[in-house]
Amino acid sequence: MNPNDEALRETGVSSELIFDGKVVHLYLDNILLPDGKPATREYLRHVGAVAVLPLFADGTVACVRQYRYPHAEVLTEIPAGKLESKAEDHVQAALRELREETGCSCGRLTYLGRFYSSPAILDEVIDLYLAEELQEGQASPDEDEFIAPVRIPLARLVDMVLAGEIPDGKTQAAVLWGNELLRRRGQKESERTC
Repeated sequence: MNPNDEALRETGVSSELIFDGKVVHLYLDNILLPDGKPATREYLRHVGAVAVLPLFADGTVACVRQYRYPHAEVLTEIPAGKLESKAEDHVQAALRELREETGCSCGRLTYLGRFYSSPAILDEVIDLYLAEELQEGQASPDEDEFIAPVRIPLARLVDMVLAGEIPDGKTQAAVLWGNELLRRRGQKESERTC
């Protein structure tokens, strides 16, 4: 933490649950700003989620196409899902979502990083993973989950992200992080062989 960050900190005074939904929980908090003036914050609490970049040996990625109601469009995304509880093991959740949405299991799972989807209004944290050494199987999405599988070369996904064709933030982050991790891994391997 930067020592100057303390001058930016807001202090909670009171918190009221406004809406308690199945997925999100809306709160209205009274706070004090860094200068001591009162203000309010409306925000959503979420249990958290995981997302997986499933990379096949041929360089393609197992993605899903899914209708997203708030935006009224079908998006290309990586497999993802919410945690069953805050205490759920994130690695196990990632393996579950990979299996449910793609039917795949993996021999290698690498943590990529943490993604805050909309930090001004939502406390959702999405842990991102790269899945390799994939074995294919039968997908089993949730009953209310209608998805279409699609395999896209990783290089093409990077181009799609950079061209603005993939608006989903978790997919953007995982694709770019995963691609960079693989590039660095390849660079280290080539340095060892020189």
